[in-house]
Amino acid sequence: MEEFMLPCLNKSLTGVDCFGCGGQRALLLVFKAEFSQAFYMFPGIYPILILLAFLILNLFVKFRYDFQIKIALIIFSGAVMLISYLIKMNTYLQLTQ
Repeated sequence: MEEFMLPCLNKSLTGVDCFGCGGQRALLLVFKAEFSQAFYMFPGIYPILILLAFLILNLFVKFRYDFQIKIALIIFSGAVMLISYLIKMNTYLQLTQ
């Protein structure tokens, strides 16, 4: 399955990971039931999966505050991705110095 994954354009051009680097591999690890490895690969995988599950569920079931829940989940997913990226880049920059 790994041979069908898309390469990261940012990493191939600059050599630096992007915000989503590791997402495909983490999703594959979730499908293989390696949940902790998926989290270490890409911590944003679980908030994104929760957001996607809510979006799909919301197609069939309407909730009272669905718009606010969607916005909160989007902000939370983005925050997790940003924080994990900053931690990854801080570690990367410390290794290069």
